[in-house]
Amino acid sequence: MPHRLDYPESKRVPVTDDLHGTVISDPYRWLEAGASPDVRDWTAAQNRLADEVFSTDTPVVQFRQHLRAAMGGETLSAPVAKGDRVFYLRQAAGRNQPLLCVRPADGGTERVVLDPNAASDRGTTALDWWYPSPDGGLVAFGYSANGDEWSTLFIVDVETGDLLEERIPRTRFASVAWEPDASGFYYTRYPLPGTVPAGAENFSRRVYYHKLGSNWEADALIFGEGRHARELVSASLSDCGRYLVIFASVGAGQNQTEVLLQNRQAGAPQFVSLTGDRTGVFQGKIVDGTLYLLTNWQAPRYRLVAADLANPAAEHWREVVPQQPDLVLEDFAVAGQHLVVTAIKDVVSHLYTVDRATGAMHEIPLPPLGSVTHLTAAGSRAMLAWESFTVPPTIYQLDAEGTLTVWASSTAAADVGAITVQQAFYTSQDGTRAPIFILQHSGLVRDGARPTVLTGYGGFNLSRRPAYQSTIYPWLEQGGIYALAVLRGGGEYGEEWHADGMLGQKQNVFDDFIAAAEYLIDAGYTRPEQLGIFGRSNGGLLVGAAMTQRPALFGAVVCGVPLLDMVRYHKFLIGALWISEYGSADDAEQFPWLHGYSPYHRVAAGTRYPATFLFAAESDTRVDPLHARKMTALLQHTAPDTPVLLRVASEAGHGIGKPLAMVIAEQAEIWGFLAWQLGLSV
Repeated sequence: MPHRLDYPESKRVPVTDDLHGTVISDPYRWLEAGASPDVRDWTAAQNRLADEVFSTDTPVVQFRQHLRAAMGGETLSAPVAKGDRVFYLRQAAGRNQPLLCVRPADGGTERVVLDPNAASDRGTTALDWWYPSPDGGLVAFGYSANGDEWSTLFIVDVETGDLLEERIPRTRFASVAWEPDASGFYYTRYPLPGTVPAGAENFSRRVYYHKLGSNWEADALIFGEGRHARELVSASLSDCGRYLVIFASVGAGQNQTEVLLQNRQAGAPQFVSLTGDRTGVFQGKIVDGTLYLLTNWQAPRYRLVAADLANPAAEHWREVVPQQPDLVLEDFAVAGQHLVVTAIKDVVSHLYTVDRATGAMHEIPLPPLGSVTHLTAAGSRAMLAWESFTVPPTIYQLDAEGTLTVWASSTAAADVGAITVQQAFYTSQDGTRAPIFILQHSGLVRDGARPTVLTGYGGFNLSRRPAYQSTIYPWLEQGGIYALAVLRGGGEYGEEWHADGMLGQKQNVFDDFIAAAEYLIDAGYTRPEQLGIFGRSNGGLLVGAAMTQRPALFGAVVCGVPLLDMVRYHKFLIGALWISEYGSADDAEQFPWLHGYSPYHRVAAGTRYPATFLFAAESDTRVDPLHARKMTALLQHTAPDTPVLLRVASEAGHGIGKPLAMVIAEQAEIWGFLAWQLGLSV
């Protein structure tokens, strides 16, 4: 263990709050003001300390070299079929940002449609989202800079590569629904700063209509006026252009969605709610006069229903695919006379075709222990991307006869054949059974003393499934073990699984994670001093809670772009969107949940905490870096003999769109820190 680190001075200026009769003292409230000179100087000093330690005491340089090699392959992802074309992303070797490419569906030569690398010398311009027109002739897309995700909407002509004159700002996470003839589109955008009260510009996403070539500032407001400020809306248009569907969800967890329908040919069209006060998630699309909806309303593991638009009220819906006893339905596409449906069973993807008329269901075999990550269809052809821990994304084509063939493959730079993947199950504190995936180099002896890294997420109805991650291969190649625990709060087993890990049940998520850690120890993989945990965003909250509740169980913690002050999280950036998932300390009933597990408030004097590396980013528009700053100062003060490091990156955001060079630099510090603390020889 190195000598005691010389931490930058972190002044303590206590601020006291009385919340529902509980007095809370916050000594580092001043670190919330990220733009202040004092905070900037403090952050710069923390970055200098990280530079010093990482360059002298840790194998960061070695991991940087290994990561460059492991990430040197070319991966394909996100196929979208439009007309006779298929669009997809290609992450080319050595390029900071993926390219948007197109090929004829029946083969032919690939062409590059967009190259974000040409838009920035440092590779910090990212392609956030993209929507081809129905015939594939145009693509609406969003570029953002420095990871801030505040996209500007552009239009590119696929044949010529020329940009049209459109430049529409504030289109973060945009939804775009093209007219059938591509003459215009519906889209979502946020208010301009200064046009609404300060802070409100992060909310009130609304639907507008834009005619190509017109002034966007005159675009008609279609939907959103008078709606809930935290509502997230998206738009979908029928193939014929007659019907517009709005999906309106409150909160990022999308626990409740309202579906509204507009008949554009009905004179003075009004939106009609199809779901009313029915509680559940709804997503779908219109094909041939039928609205297909995937929903967990009255079906926690989801079912697929069909609404005839001539009589679309919910009481007339027809159930096409009922809830399955051992599957969670995830996505669907309409391909000719069939529906193509993806589902997961114990977190592994399965693929089915369903006859639209009879509901007859037929499974299409997939390789084992993998995930379908994208599904699309045009005509009778469906396209999907599939990947696993050891197989990079592969694009498959499913024809009308149900034959699945490889359409395009990625290339792996790492020796993935030397890695073994095991799916096991562990038992949480209350008896809940949950899966865990364990990766290690083949032939590695289970000696109970292997440096091991455990990760998880557990939130927002998101499923953590097998996925190709080239960044973990250097760790595995050097003899480390990597484990992914499936936790309540995610969507892996449906809405009941999600609900059992949110709001007042959030402690279940932390209990699951701790149980997974104990499983790895009891099963003879590792021991506490050689067990590290890693999580980011909601996963950063996860590892923050785990380390403050069971500090002796872990040897090292990496906590990325985290939520850690759960009493004040909702007051910053888009944090209010997550109240439906976490709750709010402003609510007297919900305050005890949050204060009870809030990592920043659980740090206790006299406790020895594991070595901790926190990282955040200045341009993060989701989670404010204040969480990482405050926790760093508190841990350095409380446990001065334990290494606690902070990296706050510039020209970077929450993680989406981060240039390859920055990803390698970040990952080298993560794995170098873990190797340093857990005793992995590199």
